[in-house]
Amino acid sequence: MSEQYTSREERKKQQAQKSANNKKPKKKKLNKSAPLWKKILLTLLAIGIVGMVAGGITFAAIVAGAPPLDDKKLKDSFSSKVYDINGEEITEFGQVKRTYTPYEDIPKVLEDAVLATEDARFYEHSGVDFIRLGGALVANLQEGFGAEGGSTITQQVIKNSLLTTDKTITRKVQEVWLAFQLEQKYSKQEILEMYLNKIYFAGNIYGVAQAAESFYGKELGDLELHEAAMIAGMPQSPNNYNPRTSPEKAEKRRNIVLSLMAKHGFITEAEANEAKKVPVQSTVVEPTEKANPYHAFVGEVIEEIKEKTDIDAGSAGLEIYTTLDPEAQDTVENVLNGDEIEFPDEELQAGIALVDTKTGEIRALGGGRNQPVGGYNYATDTKRQPGSVIKPVLDYGPAIEHLKWSTYKQITDAPYSYSDGTPINNWDRSYKGEMSIRNALADSRNIPAVKAIQEVGLEKAQKFAQGLGIPLDEIYESYAIGGFNDGVSPLQMAGAFSAFGNNGIFIEPHTVKKIVLSDGTEISLAPEPEAAMSDYTAFMITDMMKSVVEYGTGKSVNSPPINIAGKTGTTNFTPEDKAKYNVPSGAAKDAWFVGYNPNYTAAVWTGYNISKDSDKVYLDSSDQRLARAIFKEVFTTVAEGDTSDFEQPDSVVKRAVEIGSSEAVLASDYTPSSKIRYEYFVKGEEPKKVSKKYEKPEKPKKPSNLNINYDQVSNTITVNWSHDQDVTFEVSQSTDEGPYNVVANSKNTSYQVGNVIPGAIYTFQVVAVSAENTRSDAAATKIQVPEPEVDVPELPVEEGQGDDVQNGEDQNDDQNENENENENENGNGNGNSNGNGNENNNGGNGNGENQEDTENEGDTEQTPPSTEATTPPQNNAGKEDEEQQNNNDGE
Repeated sequence: MSEQYTSREERKKQQAQKSANNKKPKKKKLNKSAPLWKKILLTLLAIGIVGMVAGGITFAAIVAGAPPLDDKKLKDSFSSKVYDINGEEITEFGQVKRTYTPYEDIPKVLEDAVLATEDARFYEHSGVDFIRLGGALVANLQEGFGAEGGSTITQQVIKNSLLTTDKTITRKVQEVWLAFQLEQKYSKQEILEMYLNKIYFAGNIYGVAQAAESFYGKELGDLELHEAAMIAGMPQSPNNYNPRTSPEKAEKRRNIVLSLMAKHGFITEAEANEAKKVPVQSTVVEPTEKANPYHAFVGEVIEEIKEKTDIDAGSAGLEIYTTLDPEAQDTVENVLNGDEIEFPDEELQAGIALVDTKTGEIRALGGGRNQPVGGYNYATDTKRQPGSVIKPVLDYGPAIEHLKWSTYKQITDAPYSYSDGTPINNWDRSYKGEMSIRNALADSRNIPAVKAIQEVGLEKAQKFAQGLGIPLDEIYESYAIGGFNDGVSPLQMAGAFSAFGNNGIFIEPHTVKKIVLSDGTEISLAPEPEAAMSDYTAFMITDMMKSVVEYGTGKSVNSPPINIAGKTGTTNFTPEDKAKYNVPSGAAKDAWFVGYNPNYTAAVWTGYNISKDSDKVYLDSSDQRLARAIFKEVFTTVAEGDTSDFEQPDSVVKRAVEIGSSEAVLASDYTPSSKIRYEYFVKGEEPKKVSKKYEKPEKPKKPSNLNINYDQVSNTITVNWSHDQDVTFEVSQSTDEGPYNVVANSKNTSYQVGNVIPGAIYTFQVVAVSAENTRSDAAATKIQVPEPEVDVPELPVEEGQGDDVQNGEDQNDDQNENENENENENGNGNGNSNGNGNENNNGGNGNGENQEDTENEGDTEQTPPSTEATTPPQNNAGKEDEEQQNNNDGE
């Protein structure tokens, strides 16, 4: 039944109410989301599970590629072969110097020293020391992978015997895996035995037993605590910690080992301190086996491979391809130990490093004179003050690089002091005033060098030198002239100078091009080239050092046609050492020469070992020339026929400048040739101003009173003239109206020609030439030589003959007038000719005797030379060699 509504409005109202009553109430939403920490935990757990699975798969894949444990490789060593630059084998080394020692023969003191140094928890871990590994991991995360190692002795045995030394995750994972395997297969004692019989020592020595014999002349069981500590400390860097060659570094290393032994409880602090008191060289014996010609080079090869790859070249069975030039090496050995150079005694030593200028490859090393196996390598190990050879590196090189100095840059050589007030001396205790940096370097002036480093700044100078491989951890103003606290080696100096000859590109000197592992893997060891300076700096410094060789302190090595640039250097003793060793005045401590051409760079050091037992420790004036003599002998042999020269880069321009100006100005058309020098400028920095100092010079007067005579008796013609200016006379001669030829240039006012041709017509012109190359008008005259028994008629000069015919005619008129007067007095022409002729002829002969000696004195260039004419400085006063004086440049 339908519902009844009283009105339409009532029906709408009731329907709306009914509709509202029929709707279901909405439920409130409940927030049931999980807490955030739970989500993070679940996420990390999921990532960890995925990571573990992925890591496990990766680990399984890596260890699957690991080599098997090979007993022969673990216990035996394989010798390595060394090849020269031509691919020819030069030597094989490895097993020759090895005495295998079982564990039971290794003394406890040596074992403790090795464990304290290399692996203090050796007997506690199972092949990997996770505590040590954790510390290394933190260092690697902070400083990059490979920053620090956490290897145990077990891992080192694996690495040296079975794996490469690449610092990769793959190699490290395999190393860890195989270390666990090795510990399962061998006892701790066997593993330690493997290690101690494989480690390398300086002098191509392997194993602790051979090291004890070589360094101390003892059996292993007889080693004292300080000796055992030294043997344990050396393998980390065999050459640096060699007690024979680097006693200071070796003693520091030994003392570190002793401290570690005390720290880990192997010895007491008192025992460590007592052992530290023993001088490191006190029980070291001298090596007895004489070195072969390649020993110094091969020693550097082994050290280089160890430093770059950590591979023990003596036991890894490598093929080593080196940079050695056997002919160059033979030359170096012959010069050091042969008859080419006369050395004052057997004690004077020398080190030579010969490097390829373009590649940095070491061609030869001269480790010293008559050096034994394991002896000191004076080419690589010696660290002596460089003296003035450092000036291109620390002073003028940085100044040109950063300040864009030209080779003409003027600098004043006058009394001067360091910033702290300490006076600076030049090697000759004199001063030369304002001079170019070219001449300052050529004459090795100290004061200009210090001013240069002050102007460019110590920091920039230090950075410049470091870019050339010179290890400068600190720098002071005195370093400008080579007064280093720590010295440099010949190899380091050769590397630095080679960059100047290689357009500013530095390539670290190296002996090894590549190595081939026993499994055929090739590893390149050649360093990458690095730009150390601009090409304009390299070229301009090179040209300045060519002046050193052409007319400066290094001119004794000048060897045309080889183009050599180089620098000399000597160093002084301290006042204390002078008194201690009774060093005479003028003696030097070290003498250097470093030089190069586009293909070779060589550095030579000479000096004495200085000790209380030395009979002589100083180089006298003649000894100081030996470095240059050695360089010249080696260089002229290896570079024979090499005429290559350094190419001027586009960044450099060459200009003729006028000497004497403080700022470089261009020479004018009237600048005398003696006042012109050709110098180099960085492009854009060259001078634009032309000198106005010299104006067009006046022409000199024409020679006057020209007189010509023939002497029948001596068959000579003599020409005389007068002049009242300081000039040179150019005499030209024509025969039978032929072309003129210049026959004399001198200051004499007469000229004589002998053996004249009867009947011939001789014509002469005389021109006065000033010092500025201006020329006077020519005075001319002629004469016809009579036939035998015939009077001598003098002919008038024909019209057009000479530059001033009228003058010639006047001269002849005067002469004819004189002849007529003489005829009247003597009765005939012969009387005049013999009388006047003989009188004048005697004067002519007097001048003629000096003709040959003096004719070149008046030579002057009429125009500036088209190529650089490098001449010694005007004030050089004939001084030849820096070291021939009584003082040295490296003070």
